[in-house]
Amino acid sequence: MTNLAINTDDKRIRFLVTLVTALIGGLIFTAIHTPIPWLLGPMAAVLIGSRFGKVQFYWPSYIRDTGLIIVGYSIGLSFTKAALLQILAKLPSMLILTVLLVAFCAGIAFVVSKLTGVDYPTILTGSIPGGLSQMITFAEEVKGIDITTVTFLQVARLLMIIFFVPFLILGPFYKDGTAASATNLVDKTMTFSGPFFPTILLFAGICVLCAFLGKKLKFPTPFLLGPIIGTAVINISGLHGPSLSPTILDISQFMIGGYIGLLLKPEKLEHKTKMITLALISGMVMIFGSIGLSLLLVNFYHITPSTSFLSLAPGGMDQMGILAHEVHADLSMVTGYQLFRLLFIYFAVPPILRLFFKIRRKAKAI
Repeated sequence: MTNLAINTDDKRIRFLVTLVTALIGGLIFTAIHTPIPWLLGPMAAVLIGSRFGKVQFYWPSYIRDTGLIIVGYSIGLSFTKAALLQILAKLPSMLILTVLLVAFCAGIAFVVSKLTGVDYPTILTGSIPGGLSQMITFAEEVKGIDITTVTFLQVARLLMIIFFVPFLILGPFYKDGTAASATNLVDKTMTFSGPFFPTILLFAGICVLCAFLGKKLKFPTPFLLGPIIGTAVINISGLHGPSLSPTILDISQFMIGGYIGLLLKPEKLEHKTKMITLALISGMVMIFGSIGLSLLLVNFYHITPSTSFLSLAPGGMDQMGILAHEVHADLSMVTGYQLFRLLFIYFAVPPILRLFFKIRRKAKAI
């Protein structure tokens, strides 16, 4: 059994063991009704199995890349003409509030870095509200960043948002009645009257092409960003792609979750108790910081508190859209703000971080 664990020729067996472990994790998390079970379940199961199992786990990167392409297509479908008009109309406030939110997260990262002694670039990358898989993929591309710490910080932020934002938004403070009856953007992205085939094949080809083109052009997280751009351009031009079933989206999360589980290495995490505690505290501070910024949006546009908070909450556009539908918030505004922050972080933040890290390294070398 020991020879199997170290024999690189047995990758198929190692992957099969990892696949079964991840599948069990997804089924368990589904059975106990946890949020996003097919991302967190495989992640947790592979993390535990890789630490205590006798077989060396293996998860091919191309499976993760395939999952990212599927997610990228799904996000790209949300970029409709309505979303574009919404972004253009409120572009100044979107830019200002997004920059303030990222700057606030950078400030939190600075404090956590000082308290833990972990280098600032690692904590900063783990604190950017750009999505779990996106920022972890970015961390892999930058030398000197501790992927384990970044992953734990992003997971802590994700868990805080998943469990606390629904509690807050469905609580008495945000029961603000029905919001303005603006265009239901999320419902529009799910409306598709054409044939599933061969339209989905056309979009699949575009997504794969854009993913590899993005990799060639050295885009950050190209297998996610490429399909987002390609799908968005085609969608805005008038050819709408079919929305994916929840099962396919679960499979894409499964593909990403298994890969991320292998990146988590708790034994390499320095000052475990202090780091995890500060990660949870910083996640909570980040949520309350977004609430404070959302009050500015309420006063400026006179929109409901739920619409404002979900527009600025440091979570995923899909989760915030579901919550917006539950509390009758303005789905058009929530999706527009979330989409703008997503694009801002994809396009602006990685180059800024790379430049900042480069200047910082040069300053230390002097």
